[in-house]
Amino acid sequence: MTKNLVIVESPSKSKTIEKYLGKDYKVVSSKGHIRDLSTTGKFGLGVDVEHDFKPNYIAISGKKKLISELKKDVKDSNKVFLATDPDREGEAISWHLKDALGIKDKDYERVLFHEITKDKVVEAFKNPRKIDDNLVKSQETRRILDRIIGFRLSRLMQSKTGGKSAGRVQSVALKLIVDREREIENFKKEEYWTITGIFDDFESELFHYDHKDIEIKTEEDANIILDKLNKDFIVISIESKKKNKKAKPPFITSTLQQEASTKLNFTAKKTMSIAQKLYEGIDLENETVGLITYMRTDSIRLSDEFIKSGYAYIDKEYGKEYVGYVKTTKKKDNVQDAHEAIRPTSINRTPNSIKKFLTNDEYKLYSLIYYRALASIMADAKVEATTVILDNNNYQFKTSGQILIYDGYLKVYKDYEKSEDRILPHLQERDVITSTSIEKEQHFTQPPARYTEAKLIKEMEDLGIGRPSTYAKTMDTIKERDYVIVEDKKFRPTAIGIETTDKLQEFFSDLINVEYTREMEEDLDKIADGDKESLVILKNFYNKFEPEVEQAFKNMEKKKAEETGEICPECGNPLVKRKGKYGEFVACSNYPTCKYIKKEEKEIKEICKCPKCGGTIIEKTTRRGKIFYGCNNYPKCKVAVWDLPTGELCPECHELLVEKNKVIKCSSCKYEKK
Repeated sequence: MTKNLVIVESPSKSKTIEKYLGKDYKVVSSKGHIRDLSTTGKFGLGVDVEHDFKPNYIAISGKKKLISELKKDVKDSNKVFLATDPDREGEAISWHLKDALGIKDKDYERVLFHEITKDKVVEAFKNPRKIDDNLVKSQETRRILDRIIGFRLSRLMQSKTGGKSAGRVQSVALKLIVDREREIENFKKEEYWTITGIFDDFESELFHYDHKDIEIKTEEDANIILDKLNKDFIVISIESKKKNKKAKPPFITSTLQQEASTKLNFTAKKTMSIAQKLYEGIDLENETVGLITYMRTDSIRLSDEFIKSGYAYIDKEYGKEYVGYVKTTKKKDNVQDAHEAIRPTSINRTPNSIKKFLTNDEYKLYSLIYYRALASIMADAKVEATTVILDNNNYQFKTSGQILIYDGYLKVYKDYEKSEDRILPHLQERDVITSTSIEKEQHFTQPPARYTEAKLIKEMEDLGIGRPSTYAKTMDTIKERDYVIVEDKKFRPTAIGIETTDKLQEFFSDLINVEYTREMEEDLDKIADGDKESLVILKNFYNKFEPEVEQAFKNMEKKKAEETGEICPECGNPLVKRKGKYGEFVACSNYPTCKYIKKEEKEIKEICKCPKCGGTIIEKTTRRGKIFYGCNNYPKCKVAVWDLPTGELCPECHELLVEKNKVIKCSSCKYEKK
């Protein structure tokens, strides 16, 4: 009998942790979620809305065998440790494991790893707890809300528009993109001009007349000013200030995704995938260890242990004067603060020291995380900023310069944050300096920029919609649904994206908006804290939502199908493009009276003669688009195989021989041709 069974989510994490715990522990993986809502019951929601929103959970497709294996492991164990990820989703997975595997309260403990290093894993087992029912309830409520909104609105969009889906967070994110596009379309550019004095070593721009702001709207205005200026400028003010430039705090999920996007050109999905590997464990020379702390967090907090070791490292490597302080920011209302910031698990594990064990992308992301955390506790950089004001016939011109006088945290972070010196010549008040020229230049005001992935994530975070675990998935979904296209790294909504947004706003503007979505996130936080009842929130939502959905099904105008210009050969009505489960197809517009569907015409690819009936084996495709090979005499001859047929029969069982990976073998028995 196994003494202790540990269940984690990830297979790679299980290998890492098993090495730390030794022979008294068996560590296995659930490979993520093992159960989800079914698609039975009213509207296929898997939720009994009439009986307190009771969820009906079933095993995820392909997980039944795994669940049986886990049940056997549980039966063979004295104690079970549920060690799924340290967030609400991880808490919910632990609850599902306990429930599905029939684990009794007295036979399990819940342990949390915020970083996967031997010391922290061993420490976690010394401080176990029971499953937090409030966290589970919060996650379950989120799942039920997302299922109800997703299923009901997606079905509505599919039946009435060209849209494929809608969702609680995704539709609000899409609305932000569509609203921005409309701002751009409606933007009216305005002309303005600038006047610049050009000198040997610098340039100075006109900003005041008689020490008051000035606007130059036309070329005529610019010419009038130029006529009043001469080549000589008088220095009337020089102001130099020493300023401290402080490092940014360590990464949270959203800032990591933003910075990896702008500095490394990674998508949010790629960033989180690589971060997951760094968190779960990397094989180094003599150990397997998690290199970073948990990567789903909204807190910039650092542990005292990391700060202490970080200060010691900075003192040793760079000198005492580089030791700084912990950066803080005003806590936002929507911050859960459940975990530390994203940081290296050891400050002594420098990127270069482990570079040979990492892929190129892993090295890039680890370096970014490492140096951001290190810089955050280093001393401020110091700059001397100088502003010079020049006067020319009562028109004031301004120029600025800056020099770095102490690098501070930029000692380690200069590759990610540039600080270029702008050096001005030595000047004194009342000096008269002569320009080489004075130039005018036309400009136009610019519309707001489209969202990049990084900017959209920042906007969602600032608005309080979504949570650290949802940003990457939201970006992915709106791209996969063809609601946006990415041009020059910026999101532009497609016609379908705009249509979907407009229809949702026409019927659900009180629900699909920033304010309602933010309030729902706050309610979910309150459930997690034990301050609100899940059932109250679900009932209030559903009683408002479902009548609006029913009205939309009744009153939303259905998008007219696009005609192909062809006529139905059976009834003479126009043929139109329709969307089905397996993609787009052409059918009669008079459906359901006429059920004609145009067969897709494509080149028939002949493979070989059918050795069974003398017909021809041709390339075919399933309804889902997968290629297989079958006889053209079907259904009289039912020969069909997945791999490329050779035209020969097996000498042992007389079924078709096929070729796969340059090996000729039987499609039915174990025969291989020598």
